[in-house]
Amino acid sequence: MRSLRSRLALLLILAIVGVVAIAALVSIVMLERPDRDSFRETFAEEVRIVATVLAEDPSAAERLAVAVGPEPVQEDDRRVRDARGIAEALAEKGLAIPVRIVGDPQARTRQMALEFAPGRWAYLPYPGFPPRNWPVFVFCMALIVVGAATVSLFAATKMTRPLRILDEAVSSVGRDGLPAHVPEDGPAEVRATAAALNRLTAQVREAVESRMRLVAAAGHDLRTPMTRMRLRAEFLPEEDREVWLKDLAELDRIADSAIRLVREEVDDGALEPVRLDRLLGEIIGELREIGRPVEPPVLDGPPLSIRARPLAVKRALRNLVDNAAMHGGGARVALARDGDEAVVSLADDGPGIPEHLIGRAFEPFFRVDLGRRQFKPGAGLGMAIAKEIVDQTGGSISVANRAGGGFDQTIRLPLAV
Repeated sequence: MRSLRSRLALLLILAIVGVVAIAALVSIVMLERPDRDSFRETFAEEVRIVATVLAEDPSAAERLAVAVGPEPVQEDDRRVRDARGIAEALAEKGLAIPVRIVGDPQARTRQMALEFAPGRWAYLPYPGFPPRNWPVFVFCMALIVVGAATVSLFAATKMTRPLRILDEAVSSVGRDGLPAHVPEDGPAEVRATAAALNRLTAQVREAVESRMRLVAAAGHDLRTPMTRMRLRAEFLPEEDREVWLKDLAELDRIADSAIRLVREEVDDGALEPVRLDRLLGEIIGELREIGRPVEPPVLDGPPLSIRARPLAVKRALRNLVDNAAMHGGGARVALARDGDEAVVSLADDGPGIPEHLIGRAFEPFFRVDLGRRQFKPGAGLGMAIAKEIVDQTGGSISVANRAGGGFDQTIRLPLAV
């Protein structure tokens, strides 16, 4: 009952049932209401006539088919109460005799008893208990509740349709981080909501693409002046040339990483089956050839395949393994299956990332220690690029520091069906 739709439906059901109940109550009280004074006067007159006739001629009871018996008393199967209203009406007519109503709950019948002589009581017919047709009543109420629930749910669904459109749009966010196009049909409010959401999506997409093009253009345009500076550096003295060339190489890596990050954002190449065990073996072999401290992979179970862009997923896993090897003093790689996912585990014995900075590990150009620039190559985009590729593949990356020291990275990728 936490959703707005459920609350609106409940409110409408209570309102409809409440209105029906009040209308029924008003009908019972106001429409065809019996006149109690007339009812009392009628029975008082009947009692007066019978009492007068029987008082003068007790044998008339048999001719008139009036039952005569002793004073009625309360019993388990008999209810007895004084008919005060009829007795008062009789007193006004000058006849003061006791009158009682005798009821039989089992038979649903009642009689009116009057004392026409000392110790002798006459029993006359009296309207029985009101009818109790509970099955019909329950059926009618159930029919009302079902009808109210149907109408209420329909109305609540229509009223909350714009909100459900927003929820569906958020749930349909694609690999580009934007929701899919929402059909602009239905009532005016729904069309207006869908149109506004589509306009917002178009504006955000245009802004993102504009910034991506700007980054790519800036990275590309940097290469020309860097090439000229590299040529000029060749004419510098030996002691200055090495410093200049080192700084230019770092600028070149930054520009190249920025261009590759933009390409991963906008690339929508075809997906192909990729054997992870073979891919990890290839990556580790290449890194070991250039001297990276990476242990042979630990493969648990049968071969695992995913659907991805081969070059992109290789770039992502290579960035992560290379990052662990360089900054963690060595990398250990393991591959296992967990349900419908392939799990690649990377572990190192490095210093890790401070807990207050671990949430920024995948930000572009993030560095734990800016002083590392002079010792470790890279632009700080490797993990950002890897996360972008893994997210586009439908997977996830999580990182954590180990209690005893070291850093763990866990990459989960959906297995190919």
